[in-house]
Amino acid sequence: MSSVLPELVSFLEGLSEPHIVFDRQYRIVAANAAYRRQFSPTGSVIGRTCYDVSHHFDRPCDEAGESCPLARSRQSGQRERVLHLHHTPQGEAYVNIELAPVLDASGEAAFYVEKMEPLRVAEGTPSAKGMIGRAPAFQEMLALVARVGPSQASVLLLGESGTGKELVARALHEVSLRATRPLVVVDCASLPETLFESELFGHERGAFTGAHASKPGLVEAASGGTLFLDEVGDIPLQMQVKLLRLLENGTYRRVGSTELRRADVRVVSATHRDLDAMVTDGRFREDLYYRLSTFPIRLPALRERREDIPLLAKSLLERVAPRKLALSREALARLAAHDFPGNVRELRNVLERAALLTDGNGIEAAQIEQALAVGRRRAAPAARVQPPPDTPTLSGRSGQPLRDAEREALSALLAAHRGSRAELARQLGISERSLYRKLRELQGPRAEDGSEGAEG
Repeated sequence: MSSVLPELVSFLEGLSEPHIVFDRQYRIVAANAAYRRQFSPTGSVIGRTCYDVSHHFDRPCDEAGESCPLARSRQSGQRERVLHLHHTPQGEAYVNIELAPVLDASGEAAFYVEKMEPLRVAEGTPSAKGMIGRAPAFQEMLALVARVGPSQASVLLLGESGTGKELVARALHEVSLRATRPLVVVDCASLPETLFESELFGHERGAFTGAHASKPGLVEAASGGTLFLDEVGDIPLQMQVKLLRLLENGTYRRVGSTELRRADVRVVSATHRDLDAMVTDGRFREDLYYRLSTFPIRLPALRERREDIPLLAKSLLERVAPRKLALSREALARLAAHDFPGNVRELRNVLERAALLTDGNGIEAAQIEQALAVGRRRAAPAARVQPPPDTPTLSGRSGQPLRDAEREALSALLAAHRGSRAELARQLGISERSLYRKLRELQGPRAEDGSEGAEG
C-alpha cells in the first residue's frame, strides 16, 4: 500500500473536522481522530476503500450511480465538492464532501484528502423533524441548499404549494454563518397592502392614525440573521420598489421617518407563482426578480419523488397520530399511487384523517382510500346522470360508479395483494360479490356471452 507523508497525517490529526486520505485505488491510508470518533468508533478503516466504508458499495461511486468526487477531481485536476448519503454508526446521514488532490513531484495526484461535514438539516431515514428524502430530485435540491447556504447570496425558492419551502428556508439559515441570529418569516400573502410597509420597515410615532409609539419592523427584528419573504409574488407593486432598495444597497426608512437605516439581513424568498409570467404581464418588477433570484432553487413536487413517500409517511404519522400506528404495505402502495397535488401538506392531512378513521393498531388501504375521498376537492357541478341500480362503490354501497381514484386504489391493491379474493374483500370491508363486480368494472365491459364466471 502507498505510504502517505507523516507530516500530512500529523497536520490532519489536529483538525476538528473529519478527514481521511486515500490513494488512487480508493484505499484509505489515513483517518484523523475526528473521523474516527464520528464515523468509525469501533474499528479501523485503514486499507478499506472509501466507497465500501461510506456507501457499502462494491465498486466506485460513479459506477454505482452516485457522483464521485475522486472521478471528478481526476477530470478537473482540482478540488471538488459533492453531497453524499453516508453510512454512519447512527444510520445513514447526509454529508458534505470536499476532496482535494495531493500532488507528487511530477504534478500527478498521489493521494486525495477528503473533508466531511455532516449536513444536519436533512435525513435519509424517518425523522421527527427536518427535511426527509432519498430520491434523486430531493438530493439534487439538497445539494444546492448545502452549496449556497454558507454564502450571503439571495435565494429564491420555487415550487408548488405544500412542497416545504419554509423548511428549506430554515435549512438555509441553519447552515449559514447567521445561524445563531434570528430567522424572521414574513407571510407576504397575509399582510394587507396598507400595513405592508410599516410591518416590514417599522414606523415612527404619529406616522398614521393609531401609531401611538415608534415600532421597529421585521427587517430590524431579523438584524444579523435571515429575512424569509414567503409568497413574494403577492407583494404589492408599490412596495416592490422599496424592497428593491433594501436589496440593492441594504437601506430602508421607517414609515414617517426621513432617517435612512442600514439593514444587515440575508434575504431568502419563496413563491408558488410563475414570476416570469408576472414580469411579462407587468405585475412583478423585473429588477426585483433578478435581485431576489441570485440563486434560485426549485423544490420538487411529491409526485416527482414518490420513493420518498414511505419515509415521509412514517415520519409524519408519528407527529399527527393520537397513538402509535403502523402503515400496512397496501396502505403505502395506495399512498404511492396518489399524485398529491397538495404535496407534503396534503400527505400530512391524509395521514391525520386516516389515523382518526382507524380503530385498530394499523392503517390499511381502506382507511387511506376513505381519507383521500373525504379530502378530495369537489369538481364543478355537472349535469347529474342517474346511475344504474346496484352499481357498487369501493365501500360496497350501491348507486355510484367506480371512480378514477377507486380504480387507482383497486389496481394498487391488486398489484400488492398476495392472498385470496376473500381476504382482499375483508380488507376493503365489502362482500366478495361486490369485489367481483368491481373487478369486472375495472377490466372494462365484456361481451354478454355468459363468459363472466359465477359471482361469489
